[in-house]
Amino acid sequence: MKKLVAIVLFGLALTSQAQIADTAENVSPLLIGEKIPNTELANIEGKKIESDNILNKKTVLIVYRGGWCPYCNAQLGDMQEIEKEILALDYQIVAISPDSPKFLKETETKDKLNYALYSDSEGKFSQAIGIAFAAPEKYGKMLGKYSDEKNSSFLPVPTVYVLNEKQEIEFMYVNPNYKNRLKGELLLAVLKNL
Repeated sequence: MKKLVAIVLFGLALTSQAQIADTAENVSPLLIGEKIPNTELANIEGKKIESDNILNKKTVLIVYRGGWCPYCNAQLGDMQEIEKEILALDYQIVAISPDSPKFLKETETKDKLNYALYSDSEGKFSQAIGIAFAAPEKYGKMLGKYSDEKNSSFLPVPTVYVLNEKQEIEFMYVNPNYKNRLKGELLLAVLKNL
């Protein structure tokens, strides 16, 4: 009986994580010490790749709303400015958004980014890590356009995770106020102390 209860509770924990919250304030992100689950993403060329194959080394993981968001573009640019210092600390930078590969390519070119961008157009990754929420209705058409019509209803709360080689979270910054982003100099200080 105890075993059955444990299995049911474990199943509930898994399903409660893979959902879309009603508001940004009600997301339930994975926490420090938890492991990022494996999901499928698409690279900038549209090729499907398992997240386990992307996040298999120390990683600064940025989940952002999309290339249409000026706050996201400022954050991506901030990370580009400190990329060499991040790489020198043996971390890679990976950024994930609901944008389709076509729009990832535009963001990469426009912002002159050297690090990898991945598409989570269907929201499986954002849901798996507990940061997806129901987007305001006014965003529907734009989200549809930027995701090649795979998403018109969710947004991720902007998130920065620092992961070890086992994809375990060592640091997190999740803020439902999309205007507030983790500054590069603070991130560098964190990385130097992990």
